[in-house]
Amino acid sequence: MRAIYSYGVALIIVLVLAVWLATGTLVTGGKGPGNGEKPVVSLIEKNGGPLTNAVEKSGVDEKAPSGIDPAKTIAERAEDTGGGANATPRSVRITELTATAMPIEVPLRGRTKAKASVAVVAQTSGIVQSVAVDKGKTVKAGDTLCTLDQGARKLAVDQAQASVEQAQTAFDSNQALVKKGLVAENTSLAASSALAGAKTALENAQLELGRTVIKTDVDGVVEGPLANVGSMLSMGQPCATVVQLDPMLFIASVPEAKIGYAKLGLPATVTTITGDKAEGKVTYIAATADDATRSFPVEISIANADGKLRDGITADAVVNVGTAPVTVLPQSALTLDDKGVLGIRTVEAGNKVAFHEVTIIKDTRDGVWVVGLPFKINLITVGQDFVQPGQVVDAKTVDGELPS
Repeated sequence: MRAIYSYGVALIIVLVLAVWLATGTLVTGGKGPGNGEKPVVSLIEKNGGPLTNAVEKSGVDEKAPSGIDPAKTIAERAEDTGGGANATPRSVRITELTATAMPIEVPLRGRTKAKASVAVVAQTSGIVQSVAVDKGKTVKAGDTLCTLDQGARKLAVDQAQASVEQAQTAFDSNQALVKKGLVAENTSLAASSALAGAKTALENAQLELGRTVIKTDVDGVVEGPLANVGSMLSMGQPCATVVQLDPMLFIASVPEAKIGYAKLGLPATVTTITGDKAEGKVTYIAATADDATRSFPVEISIANADGKLRDGITADAVVNVGTAPVTVLPQSALTLDDKGVLGIRTVEAGNKVAFHEVTIIKDTRDGVWVVGLPFKINLITVGQDFVQPGQVVDAKTVDGELPS
């Protein structure tokens, strides 16, 4: 009995599926639109029957008054059913937006770098007699860093000074004799030459003596290595290194896609990882890109008179490249057209829908900043995904905050 019941249920299911399949449409190609379609049930019942009557009542048959013509497009079917151009306009909500001039900023990631690291070297050889500075001390141009033993250089200056005085006395005596006519005038040439040579020797001796005092020519902070008292410095060996921290440099790289924005003199704000902020300007843009990163090195000069910024600190910079008319949109208003282009849909004259491509330049909590839109737009905020460009809609203005 149970088997009979099971076979009966299975037979009923098979019959239902057969009837359902029989209500479909058989398409035979090569006969033109609409000429190759006929119901599958016609293969079973040539001159009508219970299945044919059921199909006609269901509306699937294309010959039935309320049926669907499979040869027609979706748009043609929508037109037939009142959903085409003559249909009631779809209701959408719009908000009027106006573009505003906003600064366009390019973010950079880099680090600080001292403008220069100058090795203050000895211009003569000698033993270090004293070191006037310590590492980390701030110095000004002209400050003494090291002093070398003067040795025989002071004696050379005294000797040269005596030679000058002697030559000067000989020259004065010759001039007095020339005036009295006791000697020929051409004898003064030798006295004048001797005096000039003595003065030159004195200047050289004084310069050599001055080289024993090693001074810095730049402002900055003293860094090692420092010379030790008693050590021998040869000509060209450093007494100390002075790092120039004012102005400080911020170095970074601009991607090749944004190098068109880079220009000398653009203002920038630099924020270090320690929280220090400083204002600066772009002072250098590389002419060639780095082969590995395909980016262009740039430098921003920052005033650092107080020495607050240190060399080698990670920092971020925001470069102001100008202003542009920007429209702030809610993210929910963004959509894609049939080609996958990002944009928005608006309502233009005649309540017709239009699509506008946009370029996002910044994403904030208040919305996305985009460029490329007209100065004033009627943005569709609700229903933009259910309308197409050129479609007439019933636009209702919504005041207040934009949807997020």
